[in-house]
Amino acid sequence: MVKTTLSVAALSLALSGCATGPQTADTSTGSLSASTITQVDFEETITPELVQPPALVESETAGPSTVPPKRLPSAGGLSLSALEEMALANNPAVTQSEARVRALRGKWVQVGLPPNPTVGYVAGEVGNEGAAGQQGGFVGQEFITASKLQRNRDVVAAEVGRAEQELAAKQQQVRTDVAKGYYAALLAQRRVELTEELVRISGEAVEASESLVSAEEIPLAGLLQTQVQQKNAEVLARTAQNELAQSWRELSSVVGGVELPVQPLVGDVERLPDSLDWDNQLQRLQSQSPEVAVAMAELERSRRALGRASVEAVPDIDTQLSVQHDDSTGDTIVGVQVSVPIPLWDRNQGGIRQAQAEVTGAKQNVERVRLGLNRRLASVFRDYSDATVTAENYSSEILPLAGRTFELVQKGYKQGEVGYLDLLAAQQTFSQTNLSYLDALGSLWASYLQIDGLLLDGSLE
Repeated sequence: MVKTTLSVAALSLALSGCATGPQTADTSTGSLSASTITQVDFEETITPELVQPPALVESETAGPSTVPPKRLPSAGGLSLSALEEMALANNPAVTQSEARVRALRGKWVQVGLPPNPTVGYVAGEVGNEGAAGQQGGFVGQEFITASKLQRNRDVVAAEVGRAEQELAAKQQQVRTDVAKGYYAALLAQRRVELTEELVRISGEAVEASESLVSAEEIPLAGLLQTQVQQKNAEVLARTAQNELAQSWRELSSVVGGVELPVQPLVGDVERLPDSLDWDNQLQRLQSQSPEVAVAMAELERSRRALGRASVEAVPDIDTQLSVQHDDSTGDTIVGVQVSVPIPLWDRNQGGIRQAQAEVTGAKQNVERVRLGLNRRLASVFRDYSDATVTAENYSSEILPLAGRTFELVQKGYKQGEVGYLDLLAAQQTFSQTNLSYLDALGSLWASYLQIDGLLLDGSLE
């Protein structure tokens, strides 16, 4: 790659084509390999105690891992990895997803607990012939059959797996947003450097033109033209500063409210990214995307819900044991009661049909997600391919040609072989080429990092 800088000895810059200000680079970034669907094995015996499998062990009082927002020192060399670390600790979208995972883990515990036993007081024939009658108490217990409690936990375990994949997707969105903001700030930083150089050189051009006018070597119109170019350069520099401020404000929002002062960033924005292959990226997206994993987890949940619905009609057993003292006879009376509902009319037919339909819908949703990813990748990959051609041509051909042309024209002007207007035209082409190269790099990094980030961004939306 060829890196070109502007000559200090140049005269005015014809920036009329750039006076409207720099274009904001559209940079979408990020990368993450999504984990596969979490499968939790629940084979332990259901007991009244609070039981949690190893995969779900967690302190009940534990809260989300957060770092208090603070103002970072204005130290130079802030890296992308440091920004990602801060964002994953502070971004509310991540902590929100983590809270949902914890909530579902609590739900898993609750749905597997058996019903509490019942106790009570019972009396009969009270006041018969002035006696106290039969006085006593009872204890009852409902027994859940057909492993329904276990099936309840199986369903929620699948919900936990889905929530974990949603958390992975949210973390990837945060990484992508951070990388997007990082490269936007890096591009804005480079644009500020370039426009400040343009302002300095255009000022020198005005001074040179004033001397030429005084020596009556060029007309007054030439001086006015260089002054116009100087004003255009100043406008361009101001808009570049505004773009830089915007990029840092957006980056601070993604990081999670941490106030990031404008500071140098580690990285070379003019470095072209590695080349991407369509087939490899499509395979990677289909196998690693958290969006596919979420859809697969929902399919597993619906299948387990169907298994749970199929045993809903199996009767549970309600038992009761009572002990009473008969005051009139002095006898102790023991009673036993066992009740079982008869699934005569309600056999959960509607619930089973609903669960079957949800399984069908979940299957189709997996295919929909896969096809949707294919379509989105096709669009972004086309942007990447176009941006690659543009940036590579600027780097290898256009920039060197513009720089060489400018050097020859400048040399010819000093020797009196080239006219003043030709020098201005060469300067205009050279400056516009540098700014256009930044735009091309912005588009290239935007599409590249979008693909590398599995098409996931927008964590705060």
